[in-house]
Amino acid sequence: MPIDLVEPTPYQRNLSDPHVRKLEAVIGEIGRFLDPIIAVRIAKPDRHAKYWTPSGNHRLSAMRTLGAKSIIAIVVPEAAAAYQILALNTEKAHNLREKALEVIRMYKELAHLDEATEEQYALEFEEPAFITLGLCYEDRPRFSGGAYHPVLKRVEEFLKKPMYAALSVRQQQAKTILALDDLIVKQVEALKAKGLTSPYLKSFVVARVNPIRFRPKDAPALSFDEALDRMTQAAAKFNPDKIKMDDLAKSGGAPDDSE
Repeated sequence: MPIDLVEPTPYQRNLSDPHVRKLEAVIGEIGRFLDPIIAVRIAKPDRHAKYWTPSGNHRLSAMRTLGAKSIIAIVVPEAAAAYQILALNTEKAHNLREKALEVIRMYKELAHLDEATEEQYALEFEEPAFITLGLCYEDRPRFSGGAYHPVLKRVEEFLKKPMYAALSVRQQQAKTILALDDLIVKQVEALKAKGLTSPYLKSFVVARVNPIRFRPKDAPALSFDEALDRMTQAAAKFNPDKIKMDDLAKSGGAPDDSE
């Protein structure tokens, strides 16, 4: 339908500018818009617009900014739908585990198609850390990826070799992360044995061995291998006897099972 005929319901929440900017970038990059908005005919239109969208305002705004003249819409005949915005927006956003598993499954399918590199699918994969974390989740479904994601996000890069060849590199990286996780788990168990209990224990230990946490901004960036090697050495040297409950209280962060 003509995009000028649609406007958001007047009572829904304000737009999220970062979300709109991301949609603009993705739609512009793909060159297509394939996710219909929901449209409901306005009973008594007092302006040019003839339809309200109770679900799709971010997409509508992004398309307008991109200069679209029309937009794909599912037109719902019942006017009451315009008032059901909360019910229409109940889809749960992907958590880290879901996103990483989706990326690695997509990766394995695409790797068989041609000579494409990870960089060529950067839009679909979003960030290289999801590839490696996806392999970790496949091997260890209860893996606490959220504890490692902040580090991996800083040191991972899309590989420039064909994905069918890059997959073996990613698999080795995943093994390195899981080996580190085994060390971290041992230290967490040692902390529990001395009476320290907290949902933040694993995140606390990972933060303690994170080589990037207090690294100067002007310092050279660490590669994946450099960062994981330093973390593994630090995890092996970690001394649970020096940790007090006050240290945990000061650390903050998200619980290990929040994913």
